[in-house]
Amino acid sequence: MIAAASDPLWNNGAICGKMFTVKCMGATNPVPHPCYDGKEVTVKIVDHCPGCGGTLDLSKEAFATIANPVAGVIKIEYW
Repeated sequence: MIAAASDPLWNNGAICGKMFTVKCMGATNPVPHPCYDGKEVTVKIVDHCPGCGGTLDLSKEAFATIANPVAGVIKIEYW
């Protein structure tokens, strides 16, 4: 699974290739209970997402592993 890093994390590409475990922590919009309880996904940073509002922009597949795709945007924790 893959993801893109926002400006604060990108650091001129230094983060490219790094792996992170990501977990859904809650909703940012009216979609009730978007998180799939206990699910985590490991992603590899492969791109830069300038202007992204969050910290990581998950691929559709990675997002759907941890949350309801209808939510579109979620709060995440990553390590």
